[in-house]
Amino acid sequence: MERGRITKDIELFEKNIGALEGGDIIDMATRYYKDAKYYLSKGDFFTAFGCISYAHGLVDALRMKGFKDDKTY
Repeated sequence: MERGRITKDIELFEKNIGALEGGDIIDMATRYYKDAKYYLSKGDFFTAFGCISYAHGLVDALRMKGFKDDKTY
């Protein structure tokens, strides 16, 4: 893992999360995002990458189901 790749994934999450606010799943994704930033700051790239991957996975799952905001689910 490298810092640049993880930073890019974190920035992409920040861009994508804006369309989906509220709800337990978004809260969980946001927690994984915050964990990714923490582990990245500690130099633990492996754990940071795992965390941001989980965050993206949760957001992608909601998008695949057509969820747009907290009123939908």
